[in-house]
Amino acid sequence: MRVAVIGAGSFGTVLADIAAHNRCVVRIYARRTDLAEEINLYRRNTRYHPGLELHDSIHAASDLREVVHEADLVLLSVPSKSMDHVCSDLAQVIAEETVLLSTTKGIRSDGFKLMSQVISERLPDHPIGVLSGPNLAHEVAERHLTASVVASESPIVRKLTRDAFATKYFRLYSSEDLISVELGGALKNIYAIAAGLADGLGVGQNTRALLITRSLAEMSRLSAHMGGNPLSFLGLAGVGDLYVTSVSPLSRNFRVGKALAEGHTLQAAEAALGQVAEGVNTLELVYEKCQQDLVAMPILSALYDVIFGGRPVRQTALRMMQTVHTSDVEFLMPGAKPSL
Repeated sequence: MRVAVIGAGSFGTVLADIAAHNRCVVRIYARRTDLAEEINLYRRNTRYHPGLELHDSIHAASDLREVVHEADLVLLSVPSKSMDHVCSDLAQVIAEETVLLSTTKGIRSDGFKLMSQVISERLPDHPIGVLSGPNLAHEVAERHLTASVVASESPIVRKLTRDAFATKYFRLYSSEDLISVELGGALKNIYAIAAGLADGLGVGQNTRALLITRSLAEMSRLSAHMGGNPLSFLGLAGVGDLYVTSVSPLSRNFRVGKALAEGHTLQAAEAALGQVAEGVNTLELVYEKCQQDLVAMPILSALYDVIFGGRPVRQTALRMMQTVHTSDVEFLMPGAKPSL
């Protein structure tokens, strides 16, 4: 199988290495020519994984046409803000019906589009899937036992994804619920900021459990509103991804939240991070969507007040977890009023 990886970032690099070890012919698109040369000459991507020696067969290039030529599967692992542009470029060079798989977690502001919807707009004649779950790239690179979900309505997408990326240490499970799997991947970044903020404030374990559980309730509520299945949030792309992002110091969004609690500005926190924290941009988009559609998201709303409204961190964080309580699992009590 021929696999083209678009994006030589943290997760794209690791998945390229997995596919190569699974005997796929792998090419990586690196926008910077110096990075492509580093991968080809030294088998390293030192910015993201300095300790990972990449498989000898991997070839990197800065020519998109060269990378996707005769590819059976194209993996899109780029920042959400770049997806439109990348897909427009791909449309000029990719063969018809080539399978597309996205690992990008985010939402486009124009029309509140998930990444699979953005891809489908630009590349309508291609089967599409998404890969999401509790996947810290550094742990996957070190071959810690990890699992992920491939979501697609196409059995071909699910099969090719498993053939390319499934290993003894990287397990793949299947879903047809793209909405919930993608929303889980995007929304958990928001709630990881809230979890980091709580950690920085030194709250107890009971409070952390409350925050994670009610965050999951808000995520599943929005998914159901958009046509997804809330039960999908019981799986890896829901509770699994939310948990790992909300407790790990490796999580970029968690670190931003913790820095805010410690008194740093958002600008200083992001500068210290040195990478994109998708949760900040996603927070603004989701807040506007929920205000427009009248979806109750009290934790998200309180976090918005902290980051964009300049509200005091400690007082607002307490309010975030003290709003009116109602049913525990609202989908088991359909008549209950949704709240925290």
